[in-house]
Amino acid sequence: MDDGSASKSQASSGRFTNKREGYLEWPDYFMAIAFLSAQRSKDPRTQVGACIVNEEKKIVGIGYNGMPNGCSDDLMPWAREADSILDTKQLYVCHAELNAVLNKNSADVKNCTIYVALFPCNECAKVVIQSSIKEVVYYSDKYKDRPAFMAAKRMFDQAGVTYRQYQPSKKKIVIDFSLIEAMSDCVIADMDSLKINAPTVDSQPDSTS
Repeated sequence: MDDGSASKSQASSGRFTNKREGYLEWPDYFMAIAFLSAQRSKDPRTQVGACIVNEEKKIVGIGYNGMPNGCSDDLMPWAREADSILDTKQLYVCHAELNAVLNKNSADVKNCTIYVALFPCNECAKVVIQSSIKEVVYYSDKYKDRPAFMAAKRMFDQAGVTYRQYQPSKKKIVIDFSLIEAMSDCVIADMDSLKINAPTVDSQPDSTS
């Protein structure tokens, strides 16, 4: 587990002589982005995020589950079950995978990898396939026995989309906003030790010379 204490300790000591240890590996980074994006979801029951990455390891799309643009989060239903399906979220919510594809910042997402918290349902599988995404990396497959997710795997297998479960190298990733202050103090200490001062404004030349 990495709680940032090692980095904070190193930063406070002011000694940086080797490459930092404990940095995020690419899979951890991308899955963490998916999990962080999920925190934007207004769904009171399930918060899911997705992160699309191209072959150069650049993020080209991020999304989370939520209501369509223009549909009020305060007026639309969030219940999973009700007397009428029209009073549930099921017919309205856009899933994280769909939003990530629609939010893409590139011409397309062909041959990309999508990192998702939950294995995609059948509807999201269609979006993944039609977008030419080549790989799905998921954290949980807890609904694997439900028809929608079994259908997703059937479509992925026939379409040649690979999928694999993410194996985290860290149990927990902590975002510590105070860490940047320790880093800033270290930079100042390093500058002082090297006698690097802030630039000063040169005096104006004597106009009489």
